[in-house]
Amino acid sequence: MAHIGAIEELLARGYTISSISGTSIGSLIAGIYASGKIHEAHDWFCSLDKQQILSLTDFSFGLSYVVKGNKVLEAIKQWVPDCDIQDLPIPVAMVATDILNSREVVFTSGKLFDAIRASISIPMVFEPYNWQDTLLVDGGLTNPFPLNRTPRTGGDILVGVNISAQDHMQTGVSIPTLPEKWGINKLETVTKLWDKLSKDLGEFTPQINLASLINRTIDVQIQANCRIMAEACKPEVLVEMPQNAYSTFDFDKAEEILNKGRELMANALDKYEAKMLQE
Repeated sequence: MAHIGAIEELLARGYTISSISGTSIGSLIAGIYASGKIHEAHDWFCSLDKQQILSLTDFSFGLSYVVKGNKVLEAIKQWVPDCDIQDLPIPVAMVATDILNSREVVFTSGKLFDAIRASISIPMVFEPYNWQDTLLVDGGLTNPFPLNRTPRTGGDILVGVNISAQDHMQTGVSIPTLPEKWGINKLETVTKLWDKLSKDLGEFTPQINLASLINRTIDVQIQANCRIMAEACKPEVLVEMPQNAYSTFDFDKAEEILNKGRELMANALDKYEAKMLQE
């Protein structure tokens, strides 16, 4: 939703998006935008509440995942037609991770929703995606901020929207469990299951358990890799939202998050345009 708000502000300011890339939820928004359905995405996301999004979450507790991840994509297919990526009106790149061979996989062709499904497969959450005799998971493990995969054209400017920026500084708080991070910690069934999967690590603190520590480790890795990519590619316009600003299931805050994305993009563009005037 922050990505959508950022794109809307960019377009409202008169900029044209000539190419786009994305990882994880960024790949979904990239595909939606390239398909010409960003306004439909705005309306759809803003129509959802937590109960509706949970109804689109196909819980299926396997040994390596808790969500199959197909229901929500089938819902999106009702207003975003599947197609070949190479047939979209602008170049698109979507990043996934080959978990068996420890490598980045970049989709610039093939079926749109195959690439999206692979890219959003968060480890330990979504079922890994079978692809060419291997398994693909979330692209965030190898390239969470794929500035270097964005197709470039002469005279363009590089705009990056990073929703995995360094967390707000916090003191005196515990590492959130996965249900808390998702915003579904009040659902009794999910909470009980999580309690069975993760016992407290008493040598640390009663609030930190093995599962939440693993989840936090991935968050820290992603944030660090995003900083490295931003420094390496140096986008002319950089939008950053702290990763802990919102939880995954904060769909009841759709308008607020959209507006935050617009605000952050507006601030970033103001800085860029002021710099261009000085030069």
